[in-house]
Amino acid sequence: MLAQTVNLFDVTLVVIYLAAIGYLGWLGFRGTKTAADYMLAGRKAHPYVMAMSYGATFISTSAIIGFGGVAGLFGMSVLWLTVLNIFVGIFIAFVFLGGPTRRLGHRIDAHTFPELLGRRFDSRFIQIFAGLIIFLFMPLYAAAVLIGGTEFLSTAFYVNYQFALLVFASLTAIYVFFGGLKGVLYTDALQGSIMTLGMLFLIVWAYWSVGGVVQGHADLTAMKDQVFVGFKGMGHQGWTEMPSFGWGDKGYDLWWIVIGTIVLGVGIGVLAQPQLVVRFLTVKSGRELNRALAMGGTFILLMTGVAFTVGALSNVYFFKHEAIVGKQIGDLEEVMIIAKQEPGSDPVRIPVHLLHIDTNQDGEANAHVVAAGLGKAAAIMPKAEIETLDDGFIRVMPRATSFTRAVVRDGPNWRFNSESIIPTFLNAAMPGWFRTLFLLSMLAAAMSTMSSQFHALGTAAGRDVFEQIFRGSGSANRSVHVVRIGIIVGMTLAIVIGYYTRGGYFIARATAIFFGLCASAFLPAFIGGLFFRRMTKAGAIASMIVGASVTSFWLLFVKSAEAGAIGWVRSITGGKNSILADSPNWPVVDPLLVALPLSILAAIVVSIFTRPPSEQHLARCFGEVEKAAPAKKVPAPASL
Repeated sequence: MLAQTVNLFDVTLVVIYLAAIGYLGWLGFRGTKTAADYMLAGRKAHPYVMAMSYGATFISTSAIIGFGGVAGLFGMSVLWLTVLNIFVGIFIAFVFLGGPTRRLGHRIDAHTFPELLGRRFDSRFIQIFAGLIIFLFMPLYAAAVLIGGTEFLSTAFYVNYQFALLVFASLTAIYVFFGGLKGVLYTDALQGSIMTLGMLFLIVWAYWSVGGVVQGHADLTAMKDQVFVGFKGMGHQGWTEMPSFGWGDKGYDLWWIVIGTIVLGVGIGVLAQPQLVVRFLTVKSGRELNRALAMGGTFILLMTGVAFTVGALSNVYFFKHEAIVGKQIGDLEEVMIIAKQEPGSDPVRIPVHLLHIDTNQDGEANAHVVAAGLGKAAAIMPKAEIETLDDGFIRVMPRATSFTRAVVRDGPNWRFNSESIIPTFLNAAMPGWFRTLFLLSMLAAAMSTMSSQFHALGTAAGRDVFEQIFRGSGSANRSVHVVRIGIIVGMTLAIVIGYYTRGGYFIARATAIFFGLCASAFLPAFIGGLFFRRMTKAGAIASMIVGASVTSFWLLFVKSAEAGAIGWVRSITGGKNSILADSPNWPVVDPLLVALPLSILAAIVVSIFTRPPSEQHLARCFGEVEKAAPAKKVPAPASL
């Protein structure tokens, strides 16, 4: 199938891209002589390289494919995440945190985020504990990014999902394995530039495809009656409106999912992302951070703003403008498509009449379209307009929304897959040559983030856990080998998660879980360590344990989607996915909204009642405090 969908132009572009990535990875390998080179790129990153690396690491296929798909489901309310990404993830991070982080890291010679926390509070436990959290949970976030890239390759090029999964993970692991952070920074800068060009073209063409900016938004607003009935029950009021807000009724669930989990979970959690914080340690002065600020903000706006807008607007294209011309080569008169699949429960299936259409005359179906719903489902499913043409061709207007248009084959099943919305739109609306260029953008987005994830995961295993537990001669040299073993282990775990997890907007959920965990476990200690000299080691430890513990408890027993997947609550309650299943809204409340306030409270209370750090240690971290010189006596003026 892949050989039938690519041509010499496609192959040439991909080969050039991979060659450039390989060359940059080799440059990083050649320039890596010390641990500081491998972990911090020698602390001499150029502002453009740092900004592009920060942005490309921050924004990945999880944002473009995963969250873009969520915007296709729930609308432009997801754009509040772009606001927080720029204000919190760029402005606050660069202006208020970047400089103090760089200065503290240089003074205490920190190479990793856990080492920064451990040395600031003079605690091996903190460094090991933070390293373990990163090593154990980073594969979940890496899997979300990996799935995003795989979904695009699988949907756009009709490649086997499992094969695409292995290709994405292997290519990324190779250059971070050898090149260290220098290789990651070099390739991130190239990948960020490719992503920028791809997203600029995407937003221009997307608006052109729906009749322009004003017409596109007007049509999207007018489509509110087409919202899927299941989403209406959660509080969906249209793609250009906020979900219903309130508490105590399931009709408010969507607000707590979009704002509580997606916007706040990711928007706040970005401040404590290990792979992003370490970028501040790679520059040699605050001037580089100031110069990188504008570039970073513009990059984030282009990436997330475009993806979320296009995701929402795809509803207009599929409903009003899409016309599929080809030969019908398959016709399932009755097939059950999975619309929702709660862990531990039978999936919700909708009976439909499904058409398989060959649009490029290669003998294979590359468009799967719902012709109509069957029985009671007829009222909630689109009814396609089908016109017979000459020579066995047909012309189909799907009249679908993004949710009902993104039909994918998943083993023996068919499902509506939100993570296929962006790739499906690209296939349908974009010119063929752009599909290959955008493939490079998605390769860049996935590989840039995954490389930093694997790098952070590997250094957590080697530098923060192995070196701290097995202290002694030669442990520092051996830790680089442990780093690389950690990368392989992390990659393997991400592949396993990606292999067994698909659908149910898993990408957005997994990303929010990791970001929220980092915020709850690390953010109070990180902020306190930078700005509050009275913050104690005991306070930092208490904060980290409380944040991690409450988050874990919430995911295991309260948050229905995650608790249901684990299954402990079902075994206790006899079928319920949450211990608060009978209390509306609580099962969709994000752990961050509970864990972060408790983590902050623990840091403050314990620090107040424990011994403050020594002045000698504080001087090492912050420099000597200048004491005011005694006031000079001013002689009295001579009497006149």
